[in-house]
Amino acid sequence: MDAELAEVRALQAEIAALRRAWEDPPAPWEEKSRVQKSFQAIHQFNLEGWKSSKDLKNQLGHLESELSFLSTLTGINIRNHSKQTEDLTSTEMTEKSIRKVLQRHRLSGNCHMVTFQLEFQILEIQNKERLSSAVTDLNIIMEPTECSELSEFVSRAEERKDLFMFFRSLHFFVEWFEYRKRTFKHFKEKYPDAVYLSEGPSSCSMGIRSASRPGFELVIVWRIQIDEDGKVFPKLDLLTKVPQRALELDKNRAIETAPLSFRTLVGLFGIEAALESLIKSLCAEENN
Repeated sequence: MDAELAEVRALQAEIAALRRAWEDPPAPWEEKSRVQKSFQAIHQFNLEGWKSSKDLKNQLGHLESELSFLSTLTGINIRNHSKQTEDLTSTEMTEKSIRKVLQRHRLSGNCHMVTFQLEFQILEIQNKERLSSAVTDLNIIMEPTECSELSEFVSRAEERKDLFMFFRSLHFFVEWFEYRKRTFKHFKEKYPDAVYLSEGPSSCSMGIRSASRPGFELVIVWRIQIDEDGKVFPKLDLLTKVPQRALELDKNRAIETAPLSFRTLVGLFGIEAALESLIKSLCAEENN
Protein backbone atom coordinates (compact mmCIF):
# COMPACT_ATOMS: atom_id res chain seq x y z
CA MET A 1 0.00 0.00 0.00
CA ASP A 2 2.91 2.35 0.69
CA ALA A 3 4.19 1.80 -2.86
CA GLU A 4 0.79 2.58 -4.33
CA LEU A 5 0.52 5.69 -2.16
CA ALA A 6 3.91 6.88 -3.38
CA GLU A 7 2.87 6.30 -6.99
CA VAL A 8 -0.32 8.30 -6.47
CA ARG A 9 1.67 11.20 -5.03
CA ALA A 10 4.09 11.08 -7.98
CA LEU A 11 1.19 11.18 -10.43
CA GLN A 12 -0.31 14.13 -8.58
CA ALA A 13 2.98 15.99 -8.91
CA GLU A 14 3.08 15.33 -12.65
CA ILE A 15 -0.52 16.47 -13.06
CA ALA A 16 0.25 19.64 -11.10
CA ALA A 17 3.10 20.43 -13.49
CA LEU A 18 0.84 19.95 -16.49
CA ARG A 19 -1.88 22.05 -14.85
CA ARG A 20 0.48 24.97 -14.47
CA ALA A 21 1.56 24.59 -18.10
CA TRP A 22 -2.06 24.88 -19.23
CA GLU A 23 -3.31 27.65 -16.96
CA ASP A 24 -3.44 30.56 -19.42
CA PRO A 25 -3.43 29.46 -23.08
CA PRO A 26 -6.83 29.27 -24.85
CA ALA A 27 -8.37 25.95 -25.74
CA PRO A 28 -11.58 24.91 -27.50
CA TRP A 29 -14.52 25.37 -25.14
CA GLU A 30 -15.28 21.69 -24.90
CA GLU A 31 -11.70 20.73 -24.06
CA LYS A 32 -11.23 23.65 -21.68
CA SER A 33 -14.36 22.69 -19.76
CA ARG A 34 -13.16 19.11 -19.41
CA VAL A 35 -9.72 20.24 -18.26
CA GLN A 36 -11.22 22.50 -15.58
CA LYS A 37 -13.44 19.69 -14.29
CA SER A 38 -10.49 17.31 -14.19
CA PHE A 39 -8.40 19.74 -12.17
CA GLN A 40 -11.24 20.38 -9.74
CA ALA A 41 -11.71 16.67 -9.19
CA ILE A 42 -8.00 16.11 -8.66
CA HIS A 43 -7.83 18.99 -6.19
CA GLN A 44 -10.56 17.40 -4.09
CA PHE A 45 -8.70 14.11 -3.65
CA ASN A 46 -7.72 13.49 -0.02
CA LEU A 47 -5.21 10.78 0.77
CA GLU A 48 -6.43 10.55 4.36
CA GLY A 49 -9.82 9.44 3.13
CA TRP A 50 -8.52 6.36 1.39
CA LYS A 51 -8.96 3.53 3.86
CA SER A 52 -8.10 0.54 1.73
CA SER A 53 -5.77 -0.71 -0.97
CA LYS A 54 -8.77 -0.94 -3.29
CA ASP A 55 -9.46 2.78 -2.87
CA LEU A 56 -5.88 3.57 -3.75
CA LYS A 57 -5.93 1.36 -6.85
CA ASN A 58 -9.14 2.97 -8.08
CA GLN A 59 -7.76 6.42 -7.49
CA LEU A 60 -4.47 5.47 -9.14
CA GLY A 61 -6.32 4.39 -12.27
CA HIS A 62 -8.25 7.66 -12.33
CA LEU A 63 -5.09 9.75 -11.96
CA GLU A 64 -3.33 7.80 -14.72
CA SER A 65 -6.31 8.45 -17.02
CA GLU A 66 -6.26 12.18 -16.26
CA LEU A 67 -2.50 12.36 -16.74
CA SER A 68 -2.79 10.66 -20.13
CA PHE A 69 -5.50 13.09 -21.19
CA LEU A 70 -3.50 16.16 -20.11
CA SER A 71 -0.33 14.89 -21.75
CA THR A 72 -2.21 14.41 -25.03
CA LEU A 73 -3.77 17.86 -24.77
CA THR A 74 -0.58 19.79 -23.98
CA GLY A 75 2.03 17.57 -25.65
CA ILE A 76 4.05 17.64 -22.41
CA ASN A 77 5.07 14.33 -20.84
CA ILE A 78 6.71 14.19 -17.40
CA ARG A 79 8.74 10.98 -17.22
CA ASN A 80 10.53 11.30 -13.88
CA HIS A 81 10.03 13.48 -10.84
CA SER A 82 11.68 13.60 -7.42
CA LYS A 83 11.31 16.00 -4.52
CA GLN A 84 13.28 16.72 -1.36
CA THR A 85 11.88 18.86 1.43
CA GLU A 86 13.84 20.87 3.99
CA ASP A 87 12.14 22.52 6.96
CA LEU A 88 13.68 25.98 7.48
CA THR A 89 11.35 26.96 10.31
CA SER A 90 13.18 28.59 13.21
CA THR A 91 12.08 28.54 16.85
CA GLU A 92 11.03 32.15 16.59
CA MET A 93 8.90 31.37 13.53
CA THR A 94 7.26 28.45 15.29
CA GLU A 95 6.24 30.72 18.16
CA LYS A 96 4.59 33.01 15.62
CA SER A 97 2.84 30.09 13.87
CA ILE A 98 4.96 30.53 10.77
CA ARG A 99 6.29 27.60 8.78
CA LYS A 100 9.03 27.89 6.17
CA VAL A 101 9.77 24.95 3.86
CA LEU A 102 12.16 24.62 0.92
CA GLN A 103 11.29 22.08 -1.77
CA ARG A 104 13.93 20.85 -4.21
CA HIS A 105 12.51 19.33 -7.36
CA ARG A 106 14.07 17.43 -10.24
CA LEU A 107 12.05 16.30 -13.23
CA SER A 108 12.61 15.23 -16.80
CA GLY A 109 10.25 14.99 -19.70
CA ASN A 110 9.57 16.02 -23.24
CA CYS A 111 7.27 18.13 -25.35
CA HIS A 112 6.99 16.15 -28.57
CA MET A 113 10.58 15.95 -29.90
CA VAL A 114 12.06 18.43 -27.39
CA THR A 115 13.55 16.76 -24.30
CA PHE A 116 14.24 18.71 -21.12
CA GLN A 117 15.46 18.34 -17.53
CA LEU A 118 14.50 20.79 -14.81
CA GLU A 119 16.00 21.47 -11.40
CA PHE A 120 14.19 24.06 -9.32
CA GLN A 121 13.53 25.14 -5.75
CA ILE A 122 10.26 26.37 -4.29
CA LEU A 123 10.18 28.27 -1.01
CA GLU A 124 6.89 28.02 0.88
CA ILE A 125 5.98 30.26 3.80
CA GLN A 126 2.78 29.63 5.68
CA ASN A 127 1.18 31.57 8.49
CA LYS A 128 -2.30 31.64 10.00
CA GLU A 129 -3.72 33.72 7.15
CA ARG A 130 -2.18 32.37 3.98
CA LEU A 131 0.36 30.21 2.19
CA SER A 132 2.80 31.82 -0.23
CA SER A 133 5.28 30.10 -2.53
CA ALA A 134 7.93 31.24 -4.99
CA VAL A 135 10.48 29.63 -7.28
CA THR A 136 13.87 30.66 -5.89
CA ASP A 137 16.11 28.81 -8.33
CA LEU A 138 15.60 27.32 -11.80
CA ASN A 139 18.00 25.40 -13.99
CA ILE A 140 16.85 24.14 -17.41
CA ILE A 141 18.84 21.56 -19.31
CA MET A 142 17.77 21.03 -22.91
CA GLU A 143 18.90 17.95 -24.77
CA PRO A 144 20.59 18.59 -28.15
CA THR A 145 17.77 19.64 -30.46
CA GLU A 146 17.12 20.98 -33.92
CA CYS A 147 15.20 23.88 -32.32
CA SER A 148 18.11 26.33 -32.07
CA GLU A 149 15.67 29.22 -31.59
CA LEU A 150 14.87 28.00 -28.07
CA SER A 151 18.24 28.87 -26.49
CA GLU A 152 17.55 32.56 -25.85
CA PHE A 153 14.12 31.81 -24.40
CA VAL A 154 15.52 29.16 -22.05
CA SER A 155 18.10 31.62 -20.72
CA ARG A 156 15.38 34.21 -20.11
CA ALA A 157 13.14 31.71 -18.31
CA GLU A 158 16.07 30.72 -16.04
CA GLU A 159 16.90 34.34 -15.31
CA ARG A 160 13.29 35.12 -14.39
CA LYS A 161 12.85 31.81 -12.56
CA ASP A 162 9.56 31.53 -14.43
CA LEU A 163 8.72 27.85 -14.51
CA PHE A 164 5.15 28.29 -15.72
CA MET A 165 6.16 30.50 -18.66
CA PHE A 166 8.67 27.85 -19.72
CA PHE A 167 6.00 25.15 -19.98
CA ARG A 168 3.41 27.37 -21.66
CA SER A 169 5.77 28.81 -24.25
CA LEU A 170 7.45 25.48 -24.97
CA HIS A 171 4.09 23.95 -25.83
CA PHE A 172 3.21 26.62 -28.39
CA PHE A 173 6.75 26.88 -29.74
CA VAL A 174 6.78 23.19 -30.61
CA GLU A 175 3.39 23.50 -32.31
CA TRP A 176 4.70 26.30 -34.53
CA PHE A 177 7.95 24.41 -35.18
CA GLU A 178 6.07 21.33 -36.36
CA TYR A 179 3.77 23.46 -38.51
CA ARG A 180 6.73 25.17 -40.19
CA LYS A 181 8.37 21.82 -40.81
CA ARG A 182 5.21 20.35 -42.37
CA THR A 183 4.63 23.45 -44.51
CA PHE A 184 8.15 23.53 -45.95
CA LYS A 185 8.01 19.78 -46.59
CA HIS A 186 4.72 20.18 -48.45
CA PHE A 187 6.11 22.80 -50.84
CA LYS A 188 9.37 20.92 -51.33
CA GLU A 189 7.42 17.84 -52.42
CA LYS A 190 4.98 19.83 -54.56
CA TYR A 191 7.66 21.90 -56.33
CA PRO A 192 10.83 19.77 -56.11
CA ASP A 193 12.62 21.59 -58.96
CA ALA A 194 11.96 25.08 -57.60
CA VAL A 195 12.05 24.73 -53.81
CA TYR A 196 15.07 23.82 -51.70
CA LEU A 197 15.74 23.64 -47.96
CA SER A 198 19.34 24.63 -47.30
CA GLU A 199 19.36 23.25 -43.74
CA GLY A 200 17.34 20.11 -44.33
CA PRO A 201 13.80 19.22 -43.16
CA SER A 202 14.02 21.38 -40.03
CA SER A 203 15.31 24.43 -41.88
CA CYS A 204 14.07 27.85 -40.81
CA SER A 205 14.34 29.10 -44.41
CA MET A 206 13.02 28.00 -47.78
CA GLY A 207 14.61 28.99 -51.08
CA ILE A 208 12.86 29.32 -54.44
CA ARG A 209 14.75 29.21 -57.74
CA SER A 210 13.58 29.62 -61.30
CA ALA A 211 15.32 27.69 -64.06
CA SER A 212 14.07 30.22 -66.61
CA ARG A 213 15.55 33.15 -64.68
CA PRO A 214 19.19 32.35 -63.85
CA GLY A 215 20.53 34.19 -60.83
CA PHE A 216 17.04 35.12 -59.61
CA GLU A 217 16.21 33.62 -56.22
CA LEU A 218 13.82 34.23 -53.34
CA VAL A 219 14.42 33.10 -49.75
CA ILE A 220 11.70 32.96 -47.12
CA VAL A 221 13.07 33.18 -43.58
CA TRP A 222 10.52 31.88 -41.06
CA ARG A 223 11.49 32.51 -37.47
CA ILE A 224 9.55 31.49 -34.38
CA GLN A 225 9.85 34.22 -31.78
CA ILE A 226 9.01 34.30 -28.08
CA ASP A 227 8.50 37.77 -26.62
CA GLU A 228 9.27 38.99 -23.11
CA ASP A 229 5.93 37.74 -21.80
CA GLY A 230 6.35 34.27 -23.32
CA LYS A 231 3.96 34.79 -26.23
CA VAL A 232 4.96 32.69 -29.25
CA PHE A 233 4.41 33.96 -32.78
CA PRO A 234 5.82 33.44 -36.30
CA LYS A 235 7.82 36.09 -38.17
CA LEU A 236 8.29 35.67 -41.90
CA ASP A 237 10.63 37.74 -44.05
CA LEU A 238 11.37 37.64 -47.76
CA LEU A 239 14.91 38.08 -49.05
CA THR A 240 15.65 38.62 -52.73
CA LYS A 241 18.77 37.59 -54.63
CA VAL A 242 18.76 39.06 -58.12
CA PRO A 243 21.40 40.08 -60.68
CA GLN A 244 22.50 43.71 -60.57
CA ARG A 245 21.23 44.19 -64.11
CA ALA A 246 17.72 43.19 -63.04
CA LEU A 247 17.80 45.80 -60.26
CA GLU A 248 18.79 48.48 -62.72
CA LEU A 249 15.93 47.58 -65.04
CA ASP A 250 13.35 47.47 -62.20
CA LYS A 251 11.96 50.97 -62.72
CA ASN A 252 8.82 50.23 -60.68
CA ARG A 253 10.93 49.09 -57.68
CA ALA A 254 9.01 45.80 -57.54
CA ILE A 255 12.06 43.93 -56.25
CA GLU A 256 12.80 46.55 -53.60
CA THR A 257 9.23 46.52 -52.27
CA ALA A 258 8.83 42.71 -52.53
CA PRO A 259 9.54 42.05 -48.80
CA LEU A 260 6.84 44.50 -47.70
CA SER A 261 4.39 43.13 -50.27
CA PHE A 262 5.04 39.62 -49.01
CA ARG A 263 4.26 40.59 -45.40
CA THR A 264 1.01 42.15 -46.59
CA LEU A 265 0.20 38.96 -48.50
CA VAL A 266 0.80 36.84 -45.39
CA GLY A 267 -1.44 39.12 -43.32
CA LEU A 268 -4.27 38.96 -45.84
CA PHE A 269 -4.25 35.32 -46.94
CA GLY A 270 -2.19 33.40 -44.39
CA ILE A 271 1.19 31.72 -44.57
CA GLU A 272 0.47 28.80 -46.89
CA ALA A 273 -1.49 30.82 -49.44
CA ALA A 274 1.21 33.51 -49.49
CA LEU A 275 3.96 30.93 -50.10
CA GLU A 276 1.94 29.23 -52.82
CA SER A 277 1.38 32.56 -54.59
CA LEU A 278 5.06 33.44 -54.36
CA ILE A 279 6.23 30.14 -55.84
CA LYS A 280 3.70 30.26 -58.68
CA SER A 281 4.61 33.84 -59.58
CA LEU A 282 8.31 33.00 -59.84
CA CYS A 283 7.81 29.75 -61.74
CA ALA A 284 4.92 30.91 -63.96
CA GLU A 285 7.02 30.92 -67.10
CA GLU A 286 8.13 27.32 -66.58
CA ASN A 287 4.53 26.10 -66.32
CA ASN A 288 3.50 27.74 -69.60
